[in-house]
Amino acid sequence: MPTIETLEDFYKNKLSWVPTNLQNEIGHFNVFKRDEFCGPRAKPAPYSRREYYKISLMIGNNRFHYADKSLEIRGKALLFANPQVPYQVEALEEGDQSGYFCIFTESFMSRSWGARLQDLPVFRPGGHPIFILDEDHTQVVTDIFLRMMTEIASEYVYKYDALRNYVFELIHHAQKMEPVTTHYQHANASMRISTLFVELLERQFPIETPQQQVRLRTASDFAGQLAVHVNHLNRALKEVTGKTTTVLIAERLVQEAKALLRHTDWNVSEVAYGLGFEEPAHFNNFFRKHTNMRPTEFRA
Repeated sequence: MPTIETLEDFYKNKLSWVPTNLQNEIGHFNVFKRDEFCGPRAKPAPYSRREYYKISLMIGNNRFHYADKSLEIRGKALLFANPQVPYQVEALEEGDQSGYFCIFTESFMSRSWGARLQDLPVFRPGGHPIFILDEDHTQVVTDIFLRMMTEIASEYVYKYDALRNYVFELIHHAQKMEPVTTHYQHANASMRISTLFVELLERQFPIETPQQQVRLRTASDFAGQLAVHVNHLNRALKEVTGKTTTVLIAERLVQEAKALLRHTDWNVSEVAYGLGFEEPAHFNNFFRKHTNMRPTEFRA
């Protein structure tokens, strides 16, 4: 399962240095020319989630993989990436790769944005994050990125407020356009959606306090989060793992139940609640069905 790339990973892997103010109360923002990260000596970025948001002006021929979808981009496009969905940009041709990109954290934007970034259409999981640009749109987007680069290098006291405005300018410019909605299923689309499913499942564990509770417990819950039909999710998981969505969820719940019964002093009702069972009797029946033991017998 791919790991999540942190901001520190990004700077170490791409630039071999880490800013001293990487973690601070205003969050993090930076902007770069994409040319410097392309070419034969560039390190290929893995298919994975990042802990930060990213907006890219991509100029060149590329294939963009995100979630279980892929899209070839020939020319110029504006791409929005969020921390919830793993993605990868695959260069189809090494030459003529250029553009700009900016990276930022939720906390950086929350200082002027009252809601979650993932509520915006361009960052919504299951949405359409790619916009093909004509020459006029490319010029507008390029100008915004150039202003970002000028601003971040300035000594202006309120430059980060200005940079937030530029980010919103990119977002609103894109949201007035029509996103690309025609994708093709990549040969390893089942592997990609299986990876997404496992990440969503594992993100709920471990259960560390009696107040914490698993929220995604059914195949429909996961299909809704991944913006796919439940039958499509089942087929993908069956192809990759040989098991259905329901079986994989149950196995992980049993694994966590055993850990909680073995390593905590929580009563059975607390364990049941943490695993998403509103009634202890339902948890008892579930546990016995999968282990042939009652929870109290396993603990003893």
